[in-house]
Amino acid sequence: MPNFTLRRPTHLTRAHKVSAAVVATASCAAALAFTAAPSDAETTAGHASAAVKPVSANGLPLTAKDRADDGKKGQQLASSVTDGLKVTAVEKQGHTAKQAANRSAERKVIASPKSAAPKVAPKAAPKRYANNLDGWIRESLDIMKDKRIPGSYEGLHRNIMRESSGNPNAVNDWDINAINGVPSKGLLQVIQPTFDTYHVSGTPKKLTDPVANITAAANYAAHRYGSIDNVNSAY
Repeated sequence: MPNFTLRRPTHLTRAHKVSAAVVATASCAAALAFTAAPSDAETTAGHASAAVKPVSANGLPLTAKDRADDGKKGQQLASSVTDGLKVTAVEKQGHTAKQAANRSAERKVIASPKSAAPKVAPKAAPKRYANNLDGWIRESLDIMKDKRIPGSYEGLHRNIMRESSGNPNAVNDWDINAINGVPSKGLLQVIQPTFDTYHVSGTPKKLTDPVANITAAANYAAHRYGSIDNVNSAY
């Protein structure tokens, strides 16, 4: 066989050098593009993952009606929440206003307490007197004082002891009055006509009643002698 030896050309033309450089550059660019950019299959898979369609509760894709219903439900939920917030705000304002009104009323009560009702003086218990000569004289003196009839304890007691010795039922049946049919009776020996004329209101209309007899006699003595204290004998 012939012995052929391939020899590398030693001389390249300028055109050959340019063509080689272009080929080398293109090859590098293609390699970089292949490395950096994903394949069409990878790109399609990525888009498919990002664009997953929403499904309903039963696993089926949502229809336009489902999306519309979900939108209405969302609006209703948002409206309900908004209304609830409004009602809560109104109730809170009303509660705050009520608390303020209560505090204002409490301050008013504290600032202007009710004036105390005037105390009614309790009625004095009726004065009691002993059912004896001392008690009769003392009760007669209180009545005489109220009626402005002069006289003292001493003047009354002294004349009573002389006329009847303190016996309210004493009767004189021997003097001129007795002879005339109108005997003197009682503690201060008063005849009926004198008693009727000088009887003091508020006392019994009974000639022999101790208090009525004393006050009528003292009233008669005041008109005739100025006071029972001025009487020292039959009068």
